[in-house]
Amino acid sequence: MSRRARGESGAATAELALGIPLLVALTAGLVWMLAVGAAQVRVIDASREAARAVARGDDVASAEAVALRIAPDSARVSISTGDAQVVVTTSARITGPGGLLGALPGITVSAEATALVEES
Repeated sequence: MSRRARGESGAATAELALGIPLLVALTAGLVWMLAVGAAQVRVIDASREAARAVARGDDVASAEAVALRIAPDSARVSISTGDAQVVVTTSARITGPGGLLGALPGITVSAEATALVEES
């Protein structure tokens, strides 16, 4: 093997050794973004279901329980009723994945749903 070929194979190994941690970090970041997106969908669904429940005549406590069951852990639900409409706001704090990636910041996701009160 020539001297040049040996040097190039060492460079390829060094590039690979530097590239693998970058790919792992990129993959972890994408998984984190997917988890945040899933949590956002859950708070949207929680708000919508609670607003529908109160609008059709269910009591506020049971609607809040439904929202808390659907939403991520540590979610907060706020239900406000008026003469003609119900407004439900749900928010939850999503923490980073932990471990070596514990430095990633947490994020708060929230959603608001409005429903018209149905006539009995």
